[in-house]
Amino acid sequence: MMIDSIGEIAPDNAVVLVVDDEKAIRYSVSRTLQKAGYQVMEASSGEEALALLQEHRAEVVLTDIRMPDGLDGVELLRRIKAIDTDIVVILMTAFPHLSTAVEALRLGAHDYLMKPSSGQDIRLSVSRGIERARNLRRRRELLSVIRNNLAELSVSPDDKINGSLAAQQQVVAANARDLAIELNAEGVMTLGALTIYPGRYKISVNNIHIDLTPTEFDLLLYLAAHRGRVVSCHELVREVRSYNVDEAEAREVIRPHVSNLRRKLKDCGDYEDLIVNVRGIGYRLNNPAE
Repeated sequence: MMIDSIGEIAPDNAVVLVVDDEKAIRYSVSRTLQKAGYQVMEASSGEEALALLQEHRAEVVLTDIRMPDGLDGVELLRRIKAIDTDIVVILMTAFPHLSTAVEALRLGAHDYLMKPSSGQDIRLSVSRGIERARNLRRRRELLSVIRNNLAELSVSPDDKINGSLAAQQQVVAANARDLAIELNAEGVMTLGALTIYPGRYKISVNNIHIDLTPTEFDLLLYLAAHRGRVVSCHELVREVRSYNVDEAEAREVIRPHVSNLRRKLKDCGDYEDLIVNVRGIGYRLNNPAE
């Protein structure tokens, strides 16, 4: 693990793909990241970037928005998210437009940088992006473990090899009952009346589907994965938005997202109390069946 002069940390084996049709900019951004300890790939177009991602794994893609030939950065973002929702995408532009920024965030962009950006801004954004990518991967691996454990519960008594397997299944079953979690073969999580579709930014309550923003979705998923305890605003901002602030600022950051989420849940029939505000501490998720 390498630490540069301003204290940013580049995790070992962190791979970043830099996409820009201007060779000088591509070189400058790549050198900035390489000196910080990142492994960097380069592409001069959206099509070349997609081809590289078919052959090589990147945790973060840093792309220009305006590329005259072929795919622009927003369309590249859309294509990447259709391939792998765990890849974090950071957009760069010298021609900012509010509508473009809104569309990018709606599609799941991690950050939106103005060109020219300082080396410090680029490194900081990528560092946060790597952290977020690895959090997403750990979350998906956790869901996979839960799915596999639940699959073990379906083994019939005649198929059990020994008493230790039976004991393990009893523990998993007890934990599943305590959490009231069900996970089907597609990785869809069910908590009472609430269904969460990981990677699709969508939930449903009593079969009424709701589209969420990436932040709203990640917020709800994190609370669902930590049911049974109150999660502080500081922890929510750190895990959902991938940066650290003090508790007072975190409360201001997370409050509007919770309000929007509650409003959407209310539209499904008085489910806004699914997320409980524990004054002075944080938020917890109620049992949707309660």
